[in-house]
Amino acid sequence: MEIMTYKLKMIHNGHHAMNQQGKETGANPGAAACSPEKRRRTVRVWCDGCYDMVHYGHSNQLRQAKAMGDYLIVGVHTDAEISKHKGPPVFTEAERYKMVRAIKWVDEIVEGAPYVTTLETLDKYNCDFCVHGDDITLTVDGKDTYEEVKRSGRYRECKRTQGVSTTDLVGRMLLMTKAHHSNIGSSDYQQHTDNFGKGPQGHSPWTGVSQFLQTSRKIIQFASGKEPQPGDTIIYVAGAFDLFHIGHVDFLEAVHKQSEKPYIIAGLHFDQEVNRYKGKNYPIMNIHERTLSVLACRYVSEVVIGAPYAVTQDLLDHFKVDMVCCGRTEVFPDKDGSDPYAEPKKRGIFRTVDSGNNLTTDDIVQRIIKNRLQFEARNQKKEAKEMAVIQAMKRREEERMKERAKAIL
Repeated sequence: MEIMTYKLKMIHNGHHAMNQQGKETGANPGAAACSPEKRRRTVRVWCDGCYDMVHYGHSNQLRQAKAMGDYLIVGVHTDAEISKHKGPPVFTEAERYKMVRAIKWVDEIVEGAPYVTTLETLDKYNCDFCVHGDDITLTVDGKDTYEEVKRSGRYRECKRTQGVSTTDLVGRMLLMTKAHHSNIGSSDYQQHTDNFGKGPQGHSPWTGVSQFLQTSRKIIQFASGKEPQPGDTIIYVAGAFDLFHIGHVDFLEAVHKQSEKPYIIAGLHFDQEVNRYKGKNYPIMNIHERTLSVLACRYVSEVVIGAPYAVTQDLLDHFKVDMVCCGRTEVFPDKDGSDPYAEPKKRGIFRTVDSGNNLTTDDIVQRIIKNRLQFEARNQKKEAKEMAVIQAMKRREEERMKERAKAIL
């Protein structure tokens, strides 16, 4: 099996990636290198949100926000605030704080950030402006949470990542079909999402589902592009890393602490392989989505896309692996019944790492199923509010058009 990796030597020092991000956000790609003012002064950027069930869409928003400045501060709301305005979160605030801290573009987080973003908050943390995606966030009474900062001109927008949303991921977990990740356009899936997310007034473009399409450019934007350096300990880990969650983060952080200079390579198994050993409807996320989720983690240096299930002699030699780490979760045998870690064990480089966190993807699915009705109600309520805003915007636009027509006559 061919091992696909992205070494990305062209962005070894990170400048190429930052320039690409600058272009994407409409900034002058040469500004960071050429502006004396920028060299003298740090541009501080604010983002905030629930960051519940953190996925590569959240990471991509924070990546784009960081590219607009130099230092990124992320405010994360409490469970109480989210429950008040949206409905119950899937993860606890402690879990969500830790997930956001693990995203490599985040410099600092603010725990218990207010749900409504105000100028007072931006000034308190010395932020020049805040960044949000091109969707809308509403309070419990249907008001735009960014209204004040928009009026003051301290608001910037970035592109929302197509093909993923918390609504969509919850829908995938509730829809028990093995091939869901390749049949997003199927009638069964569409019927389910209609029931799950559709409000009484139709579909909101912000809550709707669209298929994710991977590109090499997106991988380049997420990848670090850093080669191992002399003295680095090259550590290999492997797994599904499905619905990349706090259990994975705690494991990777524990692996990161195994060496003073760790270079962690994460091997991701293909969808068919994951389905072979996990069964049910796994993986929830396909290989492309899981790749971006893992690349966004600050503890990971490189990803092997479609890694062989058994950690082979060829793989260890190719990457010059010094250590192979595995968590305390169950290790399934290979197709022939053999131990997938037999070779690193024979070499004496295998290590079991206890992260102290036993959370699994199965546990997350159980949380969703247990609270299914609450999540369905939450998403219907959210979409109904969004549709009310869209209709109000349409009415205002129609009134403006009528006024213009009268003025012309």
